[in-house]
Parts: sequence; structure tokens; C-alpha cells
Amino acid sequence: MALRIIVSYDDTDNDRDALALGRLLAFSGAELSLAYVRHAQGGALEQKEAEDLLERGAEAVGAPDMARHVIVNPGTSVGLSELAERENADVIVFGSEYRTAAGTVKPGISAHKLLLGGPAAIAVAPAGFRDQPSAGIGTIGILGEGDDAASTTADSLAAALGAGVVEFKGAPVDLLVVGSRPESPQGKVTISASSDYAVEAATYPVLVVPRGVAVRFEAEAEPPQADPSAPPVSA
Repeated sequence: MALRIIVSYDDTDNDRDALALGRLLAFSGAELSLAYVRHAQGGALEQKEAEDLLERGAEAVGAPDMARHVIVNPGTSVGLSELAERENADVIVFGSEYRTAAGTVKPGISAHKLLLGGPAAIAVAPAGFRDQPSAGIGTIGILGEGDDAASTTADSLAAALGAGVVEFKGAPVDLLVVGSRPESPQGKVTISASSDYAVEAATYPVLVVPRGVAVRFEAEAEPPQADPSAPPVSA
């Protein structure tokens, strides 16, 4: 079964960053979908507005038939967690918090909650990532926390995209794969204080994987390279 990636999307610039990262990760052959969490039942108008914003997101990346989910839940993190479990999703992708400086990473409240017990890997895009149409993944860093799941994930993605893998020593990489802390329950994401610091110091996308559960990307016959002529993800 193909890898499943859910992008948390609300048609804001930072969630367009998330969509750009989701599209890049989906180059490995993954199934990409969009999700929007409404916080109250509302009526038909609110439902239509939610569906319309997801449709705009799908059209922005040239995939109008992409799967889309409108969820009603008082908590965004809870709604996305339940969706990920129901859909057997492997990764949930977020943009950075809306006040984040361009080129840096800062998980928002919902992403941070899922970094403390979420059921799927969590990816966070740097602010402004949507404006880098030629962005690719050439070097993947590993911050394993003593868990092979991080290195297996990095090796899998590297094989899919033709990238290299290095132990993370603080130097810039194209994507950082982070393992969950040793005491985290099997299959849950729990980030350590030191890894949290590395994430918030990042100027590149990060992917935090559940304890003991690698994210296994599937290579296409010919892994695509970054296309400098590809349009950015925009409104």
C-alpha cells in the first residue's frame, strides 16, 4: 500500500508552505490528501467554504482530484489525529506558525501537540517554502534519538529521491529526520527537548517519526528531480 500523507490546510500562506512540502514528499510515490478542521458544526455555508478552500489547494498543485477531508472537531490536533488513524496515514504535514520569520521553522500549537503523542510522523515546512519551486532534497540529516526508525526513514526517502544521508551535526541539510525520544510509546511521536531545539533552529523541513515505526517511502521508476520551471504553490 502506498504511503499516505495528509496536509493540514486552511488556504493561508503557511499552509501553502505545508502543501509545497507535501508535494515534494509525495514525489516518492505517496498518496497526498488535504484536510481542514472546522471547530463547530455550523451550516451548509461553512461546509461549502471549507470544501472550496481545499479545492483551491488541490488546484494550486495541479491535482484537482486529490482526496480532501473536512473534519468537525473542537481541537485541530485531535481532529487530525483521528483522521490519521482512520485513514492509516503515515505523515501529517504542517506549515510553521503564522508569525514565523521566512526561512525558519516553528511548529504551531496543533503541530506541537502532535509532537507530544501523535499517531503519525509530523513534518513541518519552513515559512516561505512555497516560494521555492526548485527546492529539492539532496541531503537528508538524521537525528535518531537512539531509534533505528529515523535512519530507516531517511534511507527510504533517500533511495526514493536519489538523495544522500548524513548524521546531523548542526550543519544545514535539505531535510532533517528526527526520531522520537526513547521513552515514547511504540508508534507514537514524542520529541525530546534537544530535538525540539534542533527543530526550532532549522532552516529546512523537518520530519519527526514515531518511536519504532519507520516511514517507508516508495521509489518511482525514475525519481523526479526538482524542476526549476515548476510554479510555486500560491493563492
